[in-house]
This record gives sequence, C-alpha cells and structure tokens, in this order.
Amino acid sequence: MSDDRGRALGSGTLMEQIKVLRPETPDELHRFVSVVLGLRVPRRAVMEGSTPPFEYLVHTFFEGNDSGGGDLVVWASRGGGKTYLGAVATLLDMVFKAGIQVRILGGSLEQSSKMFRYLRQMFDLAVLRGLVVGTPTQRGVELINGSRAELLSQSQRSVRGQRVHKLRCDEVEDFKSDIWEAAQLVTRSGVCGDVAVKGTVEALSTMHRPFGLMHRLIERSAAGGCGQTRVMRWCALDVIERCAPERECGSCVLWKDCQGRAKEAEGFVSVDDLVTQWHRSSGDTWASEMMCRRPRHGDGVYPGFDPASGGKHVLAVGVDDDEVCEGGVPGVMPPGDGEILVGGMDFGLRSPFVMLWARVGLGEDLGGDRVGDEIVIVDEYVERGLTLDEHLDVIGQRDWPELAWVGVDPAGGQRNSHTGLSDVQILRRRGYQVRVYRSMIREGIESIRRRLDHGGLRVHPRCRRLIEAMVLYHFDPNHPSRDDPVKDGPDHVCDALRYLVISLERGASRLRTRSYL
Repeated sequence: MSDDRGRALGSGTLMEQIKVLRPETPDELHRFVSVVLGLRVPRRAVMEGSTPPFEYLVHTFFEGNDSGGGDLVVWASRGGGKTYLGAVATLLDMVFKAGIQVRILGGSLEQSSKMFRYLRQMFDLAVLRGLVVGTPTQRGVELINGSRAELLSQSQRSVRGQRVHKLRCDEVEDFKSDIWEAAQLVTRSGVCGDVAVKGTVEALSTMHRPFGLMHRLIERSAAGGCGQTRVMRWCALDVIERCAPERECGSCVLWKDCQGRAKEAEGFVSVDDLVTQWHRSSGDTWASEMMCRRPRHGDGVYPGFDPASGGKHVLAVGVDDDEVCEGGVPGVMPPGDGEILVGGMDFGLRSPFVMLWARVGLGEDLGGDRVGDEIVIVDEYVERGLTLDEHLDVIGQRDWPELAWVGVDPAGGQRNSHTGLSDVQILRRRGYQVRVYRSMIREGIESIRRRLDHGGLRVHPRCRRLIEAMVLYHFDPNHPSRDDPVKDGPDHVCDALRYLVISLERGASRLRTRSYL
C-alpha cells in the first residue's frame, strides 16, 4: 500500500476510507477478498480448459475489461461456490461502485434467498457493518453510498418492473423460459461513483439437463449467437483443497479424474467430501454435475449422440461454411459412384420449416438394391414465416444437385382450404420426387439410434441446428411412461431426419445409384 493511501485511511468517513482500499489490479482484488472477507478463492484451475473461480470476480469487478464484454455465463459444479461468489461480487459492486443497483434472481425464491443470505452475512462483518443503512430486510440491503441490492421472485411482474445495472441469475437451469427472456431487457449501463458500469446479466448454474436453459446458452455462445457473452466453467476438482502428500493416489476413487492434480490445488472443498459424493453418485450424475463435462442424458431421445465423438457422429472436417468444393457444392463433395443425394422435410409456417440434405451410400453386394451403412447429413435449412413456395425458392438457390427424392411429413398430404392443394402436391409440381410413409414415432427413433450406434449416421458440422436438436430432443422427465418426445422446439429438425431415414429404409428396394459427376 502506498504512503498516500495509508495516510488517507487515518482520516475521513468510513466510506472514504473504504474507497481508498478499492482494488485497482487483480492482485489487490485477491488481497482484499482474502484479508477483509477471509476467503480463499482459487486463482489457478486444476483441470485443463477450466476457468479459475477468481476469474469470475475479476471479470465482474473490472466490468469485463479483461475480455471486452459484460454478460457472463458461469457453468460450475454443485458445491463449487458459484452462489457464494455471486454474493461476493455483489458486495464488491455495492461497496466500490456508489449508487449501483443490483438484483438477484434465482431459479426459485429459495435459491435467490441463498445468495442474498450470504450477502447479508458478509455485511455483518465489523469492517463492513457501518456501510449499511438501517437494518437489511429479507428482500433488500442499502448502503450509505446509495448502492442497493434486492431479491426478485420468479414472476413476470417482478422481473419486468426493473431497470438496474446488474442482474445476477442463480441456477438458471431452473428458470422458466419466459422469465429468462424478460430478464434480458431489465439492465442499463451507467456511471456509479467514478466507475463506468455496464448493464449486464449473469447466469450462474450447474448444467444437468440436456434440454435445459444452460445448455442452450452455452451452445448459442459457442456458435457466436450470444454477442459478447463470456462463458466460464469450473468443476469440483478446480475448487478442491490441496490433497495431503501422504494420501495414496492410486487407490483413490478420484484418480481417474484427478490424476494427482489435487496435490497442487488451492481450493476450499474437502477431499473427503468429494470422495463421499463420488460414492453417492452415478457416473452420469458425477460427470454432469460435478465434473461439468456434459448434461445428463437420461431423458434424451438420442442419449448416445455425441457431437465431440471424434468423427463418429459429427464429421471431423476443417471446412469453413462458405467454402465451395468440387461441383459447386458448399463444403462437401457431391455424391459419387454408389451414392445418391436425398432430402428430409418437415413442413411449418409458425413453427420452423426444415429441409435436410443427405448423401447416402448404397449397398454394392445387392447391386444397389440395399441401403448401405452410412447416411451423411450434409446441409440444413431451418426457417419460419414463409409459404412453402417461398421456402422452395430459397432452397432452389443453393447449389446442390437434384435430389433423388425427399421424405416428408405424412400430414403434408392434407389439402389447404385456400389453395385446394396439399404440400405434397406443391412439391411434386415443383419437380420433387416425394416419399410419404406413415410410421410410429418410435420406429423412426429406433432406426436413428441403431445407425448412431453402428456408425451409420453422421452429420456435417455446418448443420448446427440439427446437431443442437439431436442433443436437446427429449422425453418428458415428469411423465416417464410417455413414449412420445416433448414438442418444444428440437422436434421439428429431428422429425425431418426421421422422415428421411424412414423413407430410405421403406423404399430401399427401389433405390438405384445416380452419378452427378
């Protein structure tokens, strides 16, 4: 500490003295958190690819200046300290950014109250108690510098009535979608004291649902669809305490994940506690909620589909979306000898209209009369709000060769009351060879699962909507006896794939190879 700062601490009001202590570097921030709050927050991640938990405090306190952004998604393990660190970040904002308005919103009122309870406990510390105006209530706390934090309930009225600088959302995995959407519009930037504060929304949560909000946020961020949102992730081993030297690694149940890294850890979670939790958990739950590797797939329609399978399910090719290969086909070679190009289509106006293109290898041992072992989905089109003719006009502008056929939703055979034509008739008038086969949803799902298991179905990485849908498509966890998947978005793209596969398998005896070279 400089002499000037030391002299300033000896005079002036309590708030003026606290202001002098305002951290100006990450090192000073870590020292303040350690000395004043008595916390041990790891500055170094144990696992490769993880974010040190302290990076969260650096990002929020210095307004994202380290990464150029403000909004944040924190994916952390159960017991990984995310709720407590959210309270610490709120305290730091309130103390050092005069007049800031922070709101805390949890997946439930109980979850919101948990973060707020931590915040109130910190303000009970002797060094900070004098900063609080009056007595904190169960829903709010105000400081003498005008800063205020309040607790929000999970309701449209509570969320929409806000205009605040920061909104901290805890356990967003349990949020209702409409509440999360409303929460995106409540923040504003401003100057708090002498700090330029960015209007930000923070999402802190585990990710245990393959079709949950956290998964969608992370997928969107990975695809560049969340603007400047930054994603941070840390798992249970990133917050584990340093393992005692005398503890034997080889016989430890954590060895498979830890590989001895805990010997250099600097966290706060007991090794014995993690060992106990490992014994209590299934492998799927441990991987999802403690190691933050993936969401649990227990309710997923295609639990075996793995986008990171090293080429088994998603092609491992380094092709840019805009690259055009031989034959004018973007990114993928056109069908060759022994292959055909086919399509799968799901109709929609308010719901998305979906078109998939696929290369199909035909079995050579039966002279082309049997479907081969592999379907490769090479392109997708997912849009809404247009008529079928308008969709077909857009699709026709793509450089794909003519389709051998397109498998469609059987409902497309119903006539439109205004035009007198069905969707199938419109397709045929436009020159498409249409296949329509009625089948049970379960039949199509089992065919796709079988192909995934045996390497008979792969997807080009450009088909982001299909890849996301395959992961998010799910059964109703609240009704385990129901066999039909939930229709909440991913079903449209997966239906198009199902129509394609069923049409291929039902019509196999009529297939013949065609060359486009």
